[in-house]
Amino acid sequence: MRSYKHPVIEAFTLERLFYALSDSTRLDIVRKLAGVESASCAALDGGRPKSSMSHHFRILREAGLVETRIQGTTHQNRLRREDLEQVFPGLLDPILQQLVSSSETDPCETAA
Repeated sequence: MRSYKHPVIEAFTLERLFYALSDSTRLDIVRKLAGVESASCAALDGGRPKSSMSHHFRILREAGLVETRIQGTTHQNRLRREDLEQVFPGLLDPILQQLVSSSETDPCETAA
């Protein structure tokens, strides 16, 4: 079985990071991974097609956000929080906080 390539932390760029986070599906994956040590692809797919999820995980891996390890027939993913913190100190926490507060707010609500 093949293994996945993950960029070394010296190869992390803001452009790739922000591109990876520019999609709502990928943001959802990052938000879910932030709350657990690791999760399988199936636990993170939200009922989406496997082919589209493969694309999203590839983008997240190439940006350095996610590490995917193969355990038997399962692909386990984890957020590379420590690596990201080393390269971009303090950047991930505000993004994750925004994701949490956005998920708690009804986007259809408007101020009266």
